[in-house]
Amino acid sequence: MNISVPRRVTKATAVAALAALALAGLTGTTASANPAAAAAAPDIPLANVKQHLTDLQSIATANGGNRAHGRTGYKASIDFVKAKLDAAGYTTTVQQFTSGGSTGYNLIADWPGGDPNQVLMAGSHLDSVTSGPGINDNGSGSAAVLETALAVARSGYQPTKHLRFGWWGAEELGLVGSKYYVAQLPTAERAKLSGYLNFDMIGSPNPGYFVYDDDPAIETTFKNYFAGLGVPTEIETEGDGRSDHASFKNVGVPVGGLFTGASRVKSSAQVQKWGGTATAFDRCYHSSCDTTSNINDTALDRNSDAIAHAIWTLSAGTTTPPGTVFENTADVSIPDNGAAVTSTVNVTGVTGNAPSTLKVDVNIVHTYRGDLVVDLVAPDGSVYSLSNRSGGSADNIVQTFTVNASSEVANGAWKLRAQDKASVDTGYINSFKLTFP
Repeated sequence: MNISVPRRVTKATAVAALAALALAGLTGTTASANPAAAAAAPDIPLANVKQHLTDLQSIATANGGNRAHGRTGYKASIDFVKAKLDAAGYTTTVQQFTSGGSTGYNLIADWPGGDPNQVLMAGSHLDSVTSGPGINDNGSGSAAVLETALAVARSGYQPTKHLRFGWWGAEELGLVGSKYYVAQLPTAERAKLSGYLNFDMIGSPNPGYFVYDDDPAIETTFKNYFAGLGVPTEIETEGDGRSDHASFKNVGVPVGGLFTGASRVKSSAQVQKWGGTATAFDRCYHSSCDTTSNINDTALDRNSDAIAHAIWTLSAGTTTPPGTVFENTADVSIPDNGAAVTSTVNVTGVTGNAPSTLKVDVNIVHTYRGDLVVDLVAPDGSVYSLSNRSGGSADNIVQTFTVNASSEVANGAWKLRAQDKASVDTGYINSFKLTFP
């Protein structure tokens, strides 16, 4: 009798090397610039983030059980966050607006320095619904963004881009605060926003790991971070257009973000992927039980660190591009011991043949790379072997290959082909990139 035994999985460790991507407005398979190597982000202490949540819970408890727009608990939440940022050296601005006959507040915090013509912004909504304290929705995003901002100050980080953070009011009433901020921002100032990162519910008690698929460069930065942890991700759909990133996206600002799920039920496939149960991602969504007991510490910790990683990576300067880059960031599942699958990039506008030093960046998340056969397939069908069941018990293939493709016409559909040749282990193509010098 032959019994298959699951192999031991080795966690990937080189997270910082995975996400050195430029923050550019990419669409589909496109050319892009590459950034200078970013300084490594610090670990964001989970205990600090949870202390912020405890403080927000105390504010809600002392103010009728919630932190909703127009209620005293919301203004107390704004004052709490502002005091932390003022003490850390931020320039803070409280912006007032009116909704439903009540005064609302946005809090904007600018970190001194950086190129004022290139602004990277991260934000979250700070208000709760009236029925509860809103600790996951959205104390979790607000606390993690706050602690990341404080980590910037503690480290004395001086990025090339200017950093700005925002906490929005009246999101629960229809993105009112963020819409107001964007509407009040002059067109010239909007154009300076190189990206907006949104974090709304990142500690759900039965979590999934969802990444916004709006801007490919931002999306890939987050996906590569989680790939480095060996944590699979999915594209976020439940909250698409329903959180504050939509206010920025609607005026042309590149956006991205993270989410761990709300009222939708986790599927059986997602339970297999992430653990948990086939119930709602957050059974206390918009309810009185959304308290500090309604948080998954592992999800909150991972997402808080991912926020810092993205801030550090995407705020770094850019260098002159080494060439023209074509990339596909769409996930392609690789069936266990099954048929080959492909990820395609369509190369256009390159004169003549491909170079003898064609750079092929492969990012495959897989629990056992020794099962994988990976090839580059040229437009005419020629096959270039990249990895043939090598790497033993290691997981993932995150590697740049150099291929002599000088006999191939450059323009056309190039494919990364991957096939799992043995049972037990699974994975997916995370991204595939070609660089023409």
